[in-house]
Amino acid sequence: MKTACPLDCYDGCSVIYKDGSLEGDRDHPVTKGFLCYKLNHYFDYPQLQSAYYRQEPISLSQAIDILEERLRGSEEILHFRGSGNVGKMQGVTDLFFAKIGATIASGSLCDGAGQLGIQRGRGENLILPLEQIAKSELVIIWGRNVSYTNSHLLPYLQGKTLVVIDPVRIDIAKHAQMHLQINPRTDLELACMLARFIYMQNGEDEAFIQERTQNYDFFADFIKEYRMVPTVERIGVDILEIATLAELMQQMRTVILVGNGVQKYAHGSDVLHMIDSLAAMLGLFGREGCGVSFLGDTSVGLEDPFAVEAKRVPKASVDFAAFDLVFIQASNPLITLPQSERVAQGLEKSFTVVFGLYMDETAQVADLVIPAKNFLQKPDVRFSYGHEFVHFMPKLEERIGALSEYELTAELFRRFGLEGLEREEAYLDHFRSQLIQDGPYYKLPSYHTTPYADGFKEPFCFIDEVEDEWEEEEGLYLITPKAQRAINSQFKRDEFLYVPVSLGLSDGDRVLVTSPYGQVEMEVRVSERLRDNLVLAYSGSRINRVTPAKTDNHGHNAIFQEVRVRVEPIS
Repeated sequence: MKTACPLDCYDGCSVIYKDGSLEGDRDHPVTKGFLCYKLNHYFDYPQLQSAYYRQEPISLSQAIDILEERLRGSEEILHFRGSGNVGKMQGVTDLFFAKIGATIASGSLCDGAGQLGIQRGRGENLILPLEQIAKSELVIIWGRNVSYTNSHLLPYLQGKTLVVIDPVRIDIAKHAQMHLQINPRTDLELACMLARFIYMQNGEDEAFIQERTQNYDFFADFIKEYRMVPTVERIGVDILEIATLAELMQQMRTVILVGNGVQKYAHGSDVLHMIDSLAAMLGLFGREGCGVSFLGDTSVGLEDPFAVEAKRVPKASVDFAAFDLVFIQASNPLITLPQSERVAQGLEKSFTVVFGLYMDETAQVADLVIPAKNFLQKPDVRFSYGHEFVHFMPKLEERIGALSEYELTAELFRRFGLEGLEREEAYLDHFRSQLIQDGPYYKLPSYHTTPYADGFKEPFCFIDEVEDEWEEEEGLYLITPKAQRAINSQFKRDEFLYVPVSLGLSDGDRVLVTSPYGQVEMEVRVSERLRDNLVLAYSGSRINRVTPAKTDNHGHNAIFQEVRVRVEPIS
């Protein structure tokens, strides 16, 4: 039977479930039968077999009784829903919590700042179809390790001129014609310098700018504010490399693949807005084989039946201690949220409920654990932010002793005497009715073969100012990318601290990593792939003990990399 991977990554693999194992769907136009390490090892991690109350196993019905009692007795309730599963039916629980007046954690730990930056320029963040990448000549991979996070994209890069922009010499940089190994937190400055060279060479697309954009003159004045020599010195690469890339972008059909790494800072929205403005300057939107690809917004043109009005707090900076009861769904915040010690202290002060698949770190300290069904045990629908295809996921096996999101919501609606919940099938049909059917496949309602070919809803708005109060601090930059064999805290984590050769450390050394937000002891791995002024720890590791519990300037996104750290050997 055919289903789809529920995990939080670009690819959204089409999957065949056969004889208790997962296989790739060779007929799918994007994923073509290949599954990543994570999904191939999905069954290595045992699913919860029981509910638990204060670490003691109890029945599922007892767990729901306790949940009801505690919900009725709590004044301040927080619903914290993560992205451990990105199926659309995850959102049905919001309907209940909004009905009872709970606060809902919103914003993103991942891409919210970049999404806002794109909306400020284009208005909508439409997915760039892979067929447009296939038609390109120059592909710029900017802060995005496609080998780890987007491996089904690799065949579309064959025969392209590849340029990698990243402080780390990632795997694909070995195959690139250029690697601009910039200093961390200088992506905006690099985009400004590329724009400066294009402007000086009169390389901008004047017709596109006149017909489809606004405020270009203000943008031109803005990029001139960045003095070339000191800005290039700050970026940390040769000025000839920047000039060469600017020339290539003027000569070739160009696609820019941007990752989360560029926007994990307080000014993250400005970074994406600047990269988009660089692309608009060249007229890359609405042209064959051109465009900018970030995490596509699958909500464009979609009526979401689970959208609710509710009190909101940002996920990245939420104070769990402010709530009597915290209901955590599809998330492991004790590991994935910044400033982990603060998270642990907050959870100790609230009645913590975990509704999930695994006995992870947060479940281990929770007061109540309710087992959830996995993606094979319930119906769902899976949208991808890396391509336009939508998958329907039928229920393929029975599971007693666990609940789907819909089943839990329906039970709570019944117990609290609430109205307004529709049948499960009605919600799935609601999503299906909005999709574009193309033969055996469904596509997003916002799908366009060439996005923005008909222009933007409003003229493209160039960036003309930046909100950035960052002051250089002592210490090493911290980079927190995605790991190859894990998705944040799920699956096979990489818990090492990767350090440059210049620190004089050896593999296996123990170090104390310290920042203004905390400290953590880690084991070292020495890497020649790093610049001398940075260390690397993969997301979903213990490094979050030293990351800041803050959001970007607009409250949309965690800013894990807005910090400098000290690294001291432990003798």
